[in-house]
Amino acid sequence: MRFDVITLFPELFAPFLTSGVTRRAYESGVVEVRLWNPRDFAEGSYRRVDDRPFGGGPGMVMLAEPLTLCLEQLRADRATCGAPEAPTVLFSPVGAVLNHASVEAWSASSKGAVLICGRYEGLDQRFIDTHVDCQVSLGDFVLSGGEIAAMALLDAVARLQPGVLNDEGSHQLDSFNPALDGLLDCPHYTRPESWRGLSVPPVLMSGNHAHIERWRREQRLALTQRQRPELVRAARRAGNLTAEDESFLVSLPKNSGSDTELL
Repeated sequence: MRFDVITLFPELFAPFLTSGVTRRAYESGVVEVRLWNPRDFAEGSYRRVDDRPFGGGPGMVMLAEPLTLCLEQLRADRATCGAPEAPTVLFSPVGAVLNHASVEAWSASSKGAVLICGRYEGLDQRFIDTHVDCQVSLGDFVLSGGEIAAMALLDAVARLQPGVLNDEGSHQLDSFNPALDGLLDCPHYTRPESWRGLSVPPVLMSGNHAHIERWRREQRLALTQRQRPELVRAARRAGNLTAEDESFLVSLPKNSGSDTELL
């Protein structure tokens, strides 16, 4: 799949695309990333890509024309290369929050996307209304630009591609994965068995795989109940909690979850 990224700072992506386990996806071409700078499509000796907002106010607004020319060029390039038409995505606080389900949907699609990384006070709304198909947010906070959000989406999608992770099934045990019924993952431990007076839970050293799996399930339930009780409710609504799960949840201390709907 191919992702085209429109950014004023393409140099930010160089270390990202060549580092870590997900670089396999980019180096092999399983996930292709092309970078486009709207400044290359701006007019004048200063290659201006922003201007003051009408009506006054702080900051600058990205101009619609350089963005449009850049978008038209990359779409033409995609057509020439035989890449399928893809949605145009803007990273913005007004967008839907990126979650595991949407990452899986992006990962399963062969289309890829055009990712627009805004800067300053944002983009001219006329460009958004004309060209943007959907908007995506990382959460209720504001970044200085969309590049970090674009990297987050690319990394999340890349690690789900076959052959990228050392263990093909490792992502199946990620937090939020349906394989875990959408719960948070459990704690993990490694050598040494005792570290600065703290020991590994004995059940993990027992060799009893059934007991280990039950311990991990209960740890997931307890952690999710404490930190994200709405995920436990969602698992219950989906019919993913067993009678044993429910009994364990009832046994948890009251401060493990304050939501009375849970129990």
